[in-house]
Amino acid sequence: MAGNYKGNNSTPSNTDASLAEELNCFFARFEVRSPTPDVQSPPASSSYPLTVQECDVRRELRSVNPRKAAGPDRVPGKVLKECADQLAAVFTNIFNLSLAQAAIPSCLKTSTIIPIPKKPSPSSLNDYRPVALTPIVMKCFETLVLKHIKTSLPLALDPHQFAYRANRLTDDAIATVLHTALNHLEHSGTYVRMLFVDYSSVFNTIIPDILIRKLTDLVLSSHICCWIMDFLSNRPQTVKLGPHTSTTLTLSTGSPLAYTHDCNPSYPNNAIIKFADDTTLVGLISGGDESAYRAEVHGLVTWCKDNNLTLNTAKTKELIIDFRKRGAEPFPLHINGDSVERVHSFKFLGTLISDRLTWTDNITVVVKKARQRLHFLRLLKKNNLSERLLVLFYRSTIESILMYCVTVWYAGCPVADRKLVQRVINTAQRIIGCPLPSLEEIGKTRLLSKATKIIKDCSHPGHSLFELLPSGRCYRCLKTRTSRFRKFLS
Repeated sequence: MAGNYKGNNSTPSNTDASLAEELNCFFARFEVRSPTPDVQSPPASSSYPLTVQECDVRRELRSVNPRKAAGPDRVPGKVLKECADQLAAVFTNIFNLSLAQAAIPSCLKTSTIIPIPKKPSPSSLNDYRPVALTPIVMKCFETLVLKHIKTSLPLALDPHQFAYRANRLTDDAIATVLHTALNHLEHSGTYVRMLFVDYSSVFNTIIPDILIRKLTDLVLSSHICCWIMDFLSNRPQTVKLGPHTSTTLTLSTGSPLAYTHDCNPSYPNNAIIKFADDTTLVGLISGGDESAYRAEVHGLVTWCKDNNLTLNTAKTKELIIDFRKRGAEPFPLHINGDSVERVHSFKFLGTLISDRLTWTDNITVVVKKARQRLHFLRLLKKNNLSERLLVLFYRSTIESILMYCVTVWYAGCPVADRKLVQRVINTAQRIIGCPLPSLEEIGKTRLLSKATKIIKDCSHPGHSLFELLPSGRCYRCLKTRTSRFRKFLS
């Protein structure tokens, strides 16, 4: 692999060892040294409210996937899982000491980067995707701290900030984008421009002190901010390629946790939907006036520069939803002098959205992928696998694909497309030899469950759509003018 590789604007690499060194520097190319943020010193450990409980640590250790690759500490997940009862008390003491001192041992922050080729014959350093292996026990610790942060975030946080929050999944973000667009398209002479923003190496460009300032603005305690700052700073990193390991580089880069919470629209006829590092700008255009939308794009570019994020114009796409019969063709969008590609469909958070707002393209892709996995189900059946294991395989590898974001597309999905999905379920049912839940059963059950969760969550962006009738027993139906919006709400 390395023999055919030519570095980006450099001499050819002749060995895996030299390639590992080049990749380590390439993955760290966005590293920026910045002054220490103005974060107050943490209070005494006795006055610090956050401590983890032994039962919680035990639960996290028991939930470790034993097949996960071990980190640089070489402690396998199987050991942590099997010895959870014996190790829980030890790690509880270590975690609480770390929280009290707002410091993390360097060995728990170390990461080993495994470069995975994005294509069969890599021709540049950018053709490798970095996969970071970190200590599994630290991942358990991160999960416990993240749960605390989620519960500490203010209810007044931007309702269009998804991920890292309870009851804010991908289907919620997709539904919000579509509802915003469809609600606007109810009015004549309107259309929608959706800009799906792509950031270059977002995990490698986030500066910790900027992130800490944002978390401080969210009224997160200074002590936990100090702990996060230490966690993100001075992280030893090496790249391993086959038997070769590069020299160690020390980095200080962050993660997109709440990093985009202050990326808000400046104009009322625009919306910015954020899910982790995925940002979508929805421009609601009326009367052909795009001035607010284009000004919003310019503001987004400025926000990226101020937050050390590089907007990747080549991978940023625009989708225009326009049902006007005599509307003029919208002018192209340019960012930093480069034209943004206009597409007819876009895979947003794993779901294909088309400019006609139909689900046929998405269902076609989903059904094709699920049918390919039926082959493996047949092989397992031929090898006399038990019915229980066959059902487990079906639910984890086939049903999970078919029903992804079913709460978004089920209501507006045409009968013909529903039949395609149901045929895959029927085929799996014949192979396994036992009844499986139908699309209708799963769709209605999950829709009811989703609606119940939204009704109970007053901060959810969809909560205001549920209005009780005077009787107090039923919810009022939303008024719609077009059939496309009515189907979406059905």
